[in-house]
Amino acid sequence: MTDQPNQVTAQAVTPSVWSNPWHFLAFGLGSGTLPKAPGTWGSLVAVPFMPLWQMLPGWGYGLMLVLTTLFGFWLCGKVADDLGVHDHEGIVWDEMVGMWITLWDVPQGWYWLLAGFLMFRFFDILKPWPISWIDRHVHSGTGIMLDDVLAGVFAWLGVQALIWGTHLL
Repeated sequence: MTDQPNQVTAQAVTPSVWSNPWHFLAFGLGSGTLPKAPGTWGSLVAVPFMPLWQMLPGWGYGLMLVLTTLFGFWLCGKVADDLGVHDHEGIVWDEMVGMWITLWDVPQGWYWLLAGFLMFRFFDILKPWPISWIDRHVHSGTGIMLDDVLAGVFAWLGVQALIWGTHLL
């Protein structure tokens, strides 16, 4: 839970997550309803999509990232407004997109998925600057998405450094 005054815990999830398709998507296909660490669960829900995304050519994966990010600005903002909460921690579409950014152009193999997952969670939880500044100062769907997009970029850089390092060995 962050220091946002109007953020609520995942236990306060309304039944609309199961009846409203926008809420269901924003809550990571329901993973954001889990009471402990919904961001971690949302990040895990993103991983099974990787075989599909890895079948896309590089430009196709990039286009998918642009579209899911732009959609997320709208989706997260709409659902936050619907719930009357700035950034409900159960909204995890942003974590899903952050994971997909992290895993762009990563070789196939469970160890790369694990490395990406751990790096993304590291940056998403610790929120080093400027992620922490964005988290506190940018609001609406843009703010909900942007800190996780940036955490995904930082984690992507870390995974790419690992990949590059293994080629040197």
